[in-house]
Amino acid sequence: MLAAAQRLRRSTDFAVAIRGGRRASRGVLVVHLDPTGPSAPDLSAETTTTPEPASGAGAGHEPPPVRAGFVVSKAVGGAVIRNKVRRRLRHLVRERLDGWGLPPGTTLVVRALPGAADAPYARLGVDLDAAVAAARSPRKPSRRSR
Repeated sequence: MLAAAQRLRRSTDFAVAIRGGRRASRGVLVVHLDPTGPSAPDLSAETTTTPEPASGAGAGHEPPPVRAGFVVSKAVGGAVIRNKVRRRLRHLVRERLDGWGLPPGTTLVVRALPGAADAPYARLGVDLDAAVAAARSPRKPSRRSR
């Protein structure tokens, strides 16, 4: 299970990551990665009420955590299948979150496509790693600018 501070819960957080982030699709997953996602709500409330020291040392604030959310629609299957896919994805993300080296405050949304219901656990992991790597890689210049 992901820690409470690492979970996306509000639809606005999902919308910001999906609209403003980078998207990559691999296999049965689509990943939306927003490295400039909003910080944790409790940290932003503290910074508006208390001024920070100028030196930054001794501030006592940890950087906002990387947060993740999951979208598994009814197209994937019934409630039991959707929850099974969501549990698998949550476990895969929890295992890999530190290994990806995402910057603090990054928002990650993992969307399962209908094929995820029948995909083995190992394939979900491979697709997830490939999609996150593709979303993190710099964009290639387009050919249309001639």
